[in-house]
Amino acid sequence: MNLESYFPVLLFILVGGGVGLAAITLGSIIAPNRPDTEKLSPYECGFEAFEDARMKFDVRYYLVAILFILFDLETAFFFPWAVSLRDLGLNGYITMVVFVIELLVGFWYLWQKGALDWE
Repeated sequence: MNLESYFPVLLFILVGGGVGLAAITLGSIIAPNRPDTEKLSPYECGFEAFEDARMKFDVRYYLVAILFILFDLETAFFFPWAVSLRDLGLNGYITMVVFVIELLVGFWYLWQKGALDWE
């Protein structure tokens, strides 16, 4: 394989970069630049910030967020399994039942430990 076959890829990258750079340059030249105190002020939910932006959050916030992502990703396995259930047969069904049981046991454990309580 020679390097000439990669020329369309190089051309695509160059044209894409050129279009992106042209859009940014044109936007900075044409766009109005009239900053005022309202535009330059820090924004936090519509009112002035009342604490330091680097304040510490409670660990439970991160725990709930991580658990949400974990269970969300695990439930994402249900759709491909349901679509291909006929092709998987009994072995695929049993494997998914074991997965669901594992998911429910993990959820029950977290519930019992109070990881989902927000007080």
